[in-house]
Amino acid sequence: MGEVLSQSEIDNLLAALSTGELDADQIQGEDEKKVKDYDFSRPTKFSKEHLRTLEIIFEHYGRLVSTNLPAYLRKNVQVSVASSETVTFSEFSNALSNPVILGIINFAPLNGTILIDLATNLGYAMLDRMLGGSGIPLEKNRDFSEIELSIIQKILVMLTQLLREPWKNVIEVEPVLTRLETNSQFAQVIAPNDMIAIVTLNMKIGDIEGFINVCLPFFTLEDVMDKLNTKYWFSTMQENQDEDCEELLEAMIRKVDVPIKAVLGKSTLSVSDFLNLQIGDCIRLDSRVDTDMDVYVGNIRKFTALPGANKDSYAVRITSVIREEE
Repeated sequence: MGEVLSQSEIDNLLAALSTGELDADQIQGEDEKKVKDYDFSRPTKFSKEHLRTLEIIFEHYGRLVSTNLPAYLRKNVQVSVASSETVTFSEFSNALSNPVILGIINFAPLNGTILIDLATNLGYAMLDRMLGGSGIPLEKNRDFSEIELSIIQKILVMLTQLLREPWKNVIEVEPVLTRLETNSQFAQVIAPNDMIAIVTLNMKIGDIEGFINVCLPFFTLEDVMDKLNTKYWFSTMQENQDEDCEELLEAMIRKVDVPIKAVLGKSTLSVSDFLNLQIGDCIRLDSRVDTDMDVYVGNIRKFTALPGANKDSYAVRITSVIREEE
């Protein structure tokens, strides 16, 4: 809606027109709509809202990589989203150098594939670290050996599997690394003029820094484009969080290891008796052989049990559970 003028402003405007201070043609020219150029060879298929949602998804992805990759490298890893943009696939492929570390991923159940471009200096640093070095890249790029490609492929498989959780609020995906390419000419998975979204991640391994480019073709994401908005993403995230929070906490608690000890009995010895103990001596406990023994979880008395054996190992059979009120 245009700006509403007051009566005094209207009177001043009419007075200025009558005296010639304002030109009516000049006012009409200012009201003309500005024309924006549109390139039909590069249609805008990804809006700013789409790119912002992709950045949110890959911010989550970066946190997962920062948590899981140090288990392989035994070194601090930091990953953050650097930028996102829309280009044609030919512009993306022409910018790739050789050799390149390019993972082609089947993004099922969506049609098509996505690509992960790992900077070669990061690849060399990971190889050096996993083969016993300090994680220093090569000064000059060279082709990868078969052993090195096998190691890099394992890393890309891990990076591929981590894509499941961030995309969960949009669609349940089952990404699979189909192949690893080191030559950009063999990675023509879509038409050169097709539009793609590129999310660039900045990865820092120790003192080594490089980029990971994730190529997301419009053809692959076309079926879920209506879900790539922040309103839908946050609403779905809240629903999933409410439904899965209790189950997730229970699953995590079930994986916690707790110490359990079974106490046959107790006894008190003098220091002289303890020093004179020999093989075959008997120590009398304060419990009988036909009574239940106490089983502790941590330092809490939780069960009673009878001693026994299971194959070649000592064992106890639980006879009762001690509740908190007891």
